Amino acid sequence: MSEQSRSTGRIRGTGSRRRKPSRRHRAKVVAAWTVAGVVVVGGAGLGYAYLALDGNLSSIDIDAKLGTDRPDDVDDGSQDILVLGSDSRSGDNGKYGEDEGAARSDTAMVMHIDKGHKSASVVSIPRDTLIERPACESDTTGDEVPAEHRAMFNTAYEVGGPACAVKTVESMSGIRMDHYLEVDCTGFKELIDELGGVEITTKTAIDDSKSHLDLEPGTHTLNGEESLGLVRTRKSVGDGSDLGRIQLQQAFIKALMEQAKSVGVLTSPTKLYGLADAATKAVTTDSGLGSVKKLTGFAGGLKGLDASNVHMVTLPVEYDPADPNRVLPQEEAGRQVWAALQHDRPIPASATDESAGDKGEAAEIVE
Repeated sequence: MSEQSRSTGRIRGTGSRRRKPSRRHRAKVVAAWTVAGVVVVGGAGLGYAYLALDGNLSSIDIDAKLGTDRPDDVDDGSQDILVLGSDSRSGDNGKYGEDEGAARSDTAMVMHIDKGHKSASVVSIPRDTLIERPACESDTTGDEVPAEHRAMFNTAYEVGGPACAVKTVESMSGIRMDHYLEVDCTGFKELIDELGGVEITTKTAIDDSKSHLDLEPGTHTLNGEESLGLVRTRKSVGDGSDLGRIQLQQAFIKALMEQAKSVGVLTSPTKLYGLADAATKAVTTDSGLGSVKKLTGFAGGLKGLDASNVHMVTLPVEYDPADPNRVLPQEEAGRQVWAALQHDRPIPASATDESAGDKGEAAEIVE
């Protein structure tokens, strides 16, 4: 573990925090993997606590909101899940920035589980991707929000909530989302702490002024606050854009999956309940996963997955010539990615060879 900062106030590898996190806070999606890991590891032992834990869960009926104008529901045993991290500043999340009255989804991943449930492909969608956003119903007023050309991807959640985010991803990919999972910021930190931290080895020093993280090269067990700092880090990764942050986040997710599977919760009912309690408080699901029994059944089908058979990529993109702070989908490469998921095949390496989001900068920082 690295020593505490003497004067910078940044998060050091010891677990202490001297400064509040920066305003932009896009780490929440990582908690979804903790939720899955916790339930997979301890699923069989959750029965005694179903009633109490059910009261923690929030769910949304995506099917009722979207109706029948959706891609076909392919019943071949595979599953596609949209995992989002919302950026609300209300409630406990207010410490991470001012509540501006509207939440955004600054992190999104489409997780495809193959029909044998032995492997998975995960496609990260950069928040700044300019897309054709379909018309959606506002989740606050019920009014129709018109379609928009060259809209940032993360505005779909802002204008229409979870249902619009799902509709937008389905429009982009041609794939029906079987489930939806949204993760809360504060819950992420609590889950990491309940797990006892996550071990990360840094190949080079991380010194990031925006995420307030300061780590020397070496192996660190990061607590919840430090983990938030790591997955927020982007200024010191690659070109400093959201693309480098996504790669760093993916590396952390794999470490998190290994940690979740290594925790001996089955031998400790108290430990199991603490993890399950934190996990169920951290997420909002679609109604198909809206109970502990349903969530446990879903996660039980993922027991064969570990970091070695989960393939993570970023949607193939290129920088927008009109605005270097935005990216555009690479149409042909994107079709290859979505076709692989549709046909339950591995994503070909060639699909991301020319993508601005797959240059491997994060692999030079953590392992």
